[in-house]
Amino acid sequence: MRSTFKVLFYIKKNAKKKDETAPIICRITINGKMTQFSTKIFIKLNEWNIDNATVIGKTVQVKLINATLEEIKSSLHRVYHDLSRKELLVTAEKVKNEFLGINNTQYLLMQLFAKNNDILKEQIGINKSKATYQKAEVCRRHLSNYIKVNYKMTDIDIREINHSFIVGFENYLIVKCLCNPNTAAKFIQKFKSIVLIAKNNGWISADPFASYKISLKKVDRGYLNDDELKRIMQKEFATERLERIRDIFIFSCYTGLAYIDIKNLRQKHLIKGFDNNLWINTKRQKTNVQTVVPLLDLAQNILKKYEGLPHGLLLPIPTNQKTNAYLKEIADLCGITKNLTFHLARHTFATTITLSKGVPIETVSKMLGHTNIKTTQIYARITNEKISSDMLVLAEKLRNSNAMQSI
Repeated sequence: MRSTFKVLFYIKKNAKKKDETAPIICRITINGKMTQFSTKIFIKLNEWNIDNATVIGKTVQVKLINATLEEIKSSLHRVYHDLSRKELLVTAEKVKNEFLGINNTQYLLMQLFAKNNDILKEQIGINKSKATYQKAEVCRRHLSNYIKVNYKMTDIDIREINHSFIVGFENYLIVKCLCNPNTAAKFIQKFKSIVLIAKNNGWISADPFASYKISLKKVDRGYLNDDELKRIMQKEFATERLERIRDIFIFSCYTGLAYIDIKNLRQKHLIKGFDNNLWINTKRQKTNVQTVVPLLDLAQNILKKYEGLPHGLLLPIPTNQKTNAYLKEIADLCGITKNLTFHLARHTFATTITLSKGVPIETVSKMLGHTNIKTTQIYARITNEKISSDMLVLAEKLRNSNAMQSI
């Protein structure tokens, strides 16, 4: 059913002042329901034309009043049509409030972002990791600086976000913050999640990301091959500090556990499995997903080497920053030119230790604690060693088969 929208001006006679003037009232009616407000214009009763709803006369003052009334009427029509495009139900009260700026709530982007991050902070250790919160905070700071630099404001109404704003933020991240395209894309993804909150709450009607595509380029995850791994394992270090970091790094290479999950490991996470072998049974801090990993002999030997640590600790691991700094030293001493970080051990487990040795991707995905096998498929590269091994097997089969004919 089409709405009926009407605007009417009339004189409020019972509000007449001592100087015999009375206010002109504007009445808005939608589908029979009305509201009204004073135009703050006062005239004498005999100056009002009831039929035309205008002031009688040709003076400059009269023309100005009539022009003002016409502008009010036109503005109310614009407000009504704007609201009709945005909302399912438009009332006379909504039109009046929008026109007068009454209860016109601002939904500020940075306020919403900060509130969302506060919620994330409360969930750390429950279903969110500290790293997730920290990344969200970095994104919030970048966005705040972008608004200050490009818009000379400390905050912006989320209804003003458009395609141009998004493209500008992406450019700011790459040019000013020197983010690589994938890092910028991940920040844009986080920004989009804030906008989605606003859309789901009905604070904005259109999605400013509708015509914007976030694209992440595929990255070849680094890993150590068998030779590099062997060099690190066989290297004798002059300091106990580097030997300890090497051991913990190798433990990660043979279990696939991330830094934080090894740091959280306690005696209670070691269990005897159905096969009577020793397993690690824990939850990834990043995703809170259960991960179970049978302990290979090398990993068990490393745990035995550090038995007796206080508080049920399994391995004496320092901070992530120190660990990665020490790994740089280890790389130099072992002649490894790759960027040796602790997370490289997890990639090495996926690629060199398991997938390239024929362990099914579904098994690897379960041990890594991935919630989606597509994440594991990132590691499912074919190495030259695997190609060589597979072709040697094929060659042997062909030699022993009757299909191999002499030429």
